[in-house]
Amino acid sequence: MAYFERLGDHRFKATEHTGGAWDLQTQHIAPALGLMAHVVETDRDARRTDGLVVSRLSYDILGTVPIAEVEVEVGVARAGRTIELVEAELSHAGRVGVRLRAWLQEPRDTAALAGTTHDVIPGPDDTPPWDATCVWPGGFIESVEVRRHQQQPGRAGFWVRTVVPLVADEAVSRLSRTTGLLDIANGMTVRAQPGEVLFPNIDLTAHFFEQPAGEWVGFDTRVSFGTGGLGLTASVVHDERGPVGTSAQSLTVRPR
Repeated sequence: MAYFERLGDHRFKATEHTGGAWDLQTQHIAPALGLMAHVVETDRDARRTDGLVVSRLSYDILGTVPIAEVEVEVGVARAGRTIELVEAELSHAGRVGVRLRAWLQEPRDTAALAGTTHDVIPGPDDTPPWDATCVWPGGFIESVEVRRHQQQPGRAGFWVRTVVPLVADEAVSRLSRTTGLLDIANGMTVRAQPGEVLFPNIDLTAHFFEQPAGEWVGFDTRVSFGTGGLGLTASVVHDERGPVGTSAQSLTVRPR
């Protein structure tokens, strides 16, 4: 069973594998973010054949989304020959749950200039398994394999993969598959136990300087809580070759 089944051009049915961690009756938003990236890429391929690649995905999470039918609408906000800005909305029963603004760019050969100062984390073969269900419930967490090296609360390197397809019976790019796992970062190295403190994220922004490859997604993650109810989960995103981008999630921190 996939995370989503297509019902029409814009309609998808969420399956039990999307079940959330904070609320078992609603979706863990991670697969939905991957679905929206997939719809953006599918729309791009229907409109043009020049191979623009996604460089940024910026999501605003406006509310919870039930494990039910959703619609994803997409449109071009800024057309261009080499760069374009695309917008998408995911909704249920007419209520928008997530908004996305995505920058797409024309790829160029910059291999001679490539490099980064981001640290490389140990690969999945050198990272011990960790059972995330000891902290979090829900169908999504149950559907993933996690390997983690915990340095301290709120600081860890970890790898995540899943055998569950993002959309049933559809080819999905590695970027969209990777994006469908990014939102897990906020729960993989907690500063406080979720039974004591609520700290859901209200957004997620990912920047890519390399297109992801392979089945594993790696995270070098730091979680920070401020003194006034705000928090941040910041990650350097990896594939097995090394860093490929970054992801940041703004948190609302609420002691129970």
